[in-house]
Amino acid sequence: MQEQTCAHIPAPEQIIVDQGGVCVDCIEMGSTWVHLRTCQTCGLTRCCDSSPQRHATKHYHASKHPVVRSAEPGEDWMWCYADDLFVPGEEE
Repeated sequence: MQEQTCAHIPAPEQIIVDQGGVCVDCIEMGSTWVHLRTCQTCGLTRCCDSSPQRHATKHYHASKHPVVRSAEPGEDWMWCYADDLFVPGEEE
């Protein structure tokens, strides 16, 4: 079975890795998050869809930046919102 891919996934040397470890939007509004995702277009890290505020998805809808990467330790998978596509990392 051929693995699906899309044109939005960055090349390995272009992958942006989270450096902050927080969702600034959640902190500013006094909310919490479950997991974090890093935008592969601009580098912003925001909370996942399991979090109350879903800031990563809100960022996609506002910016149309298509790909996020998990910012969780030990995870390197990506998600393309535009193509509704999960891209496993090397550990998956």
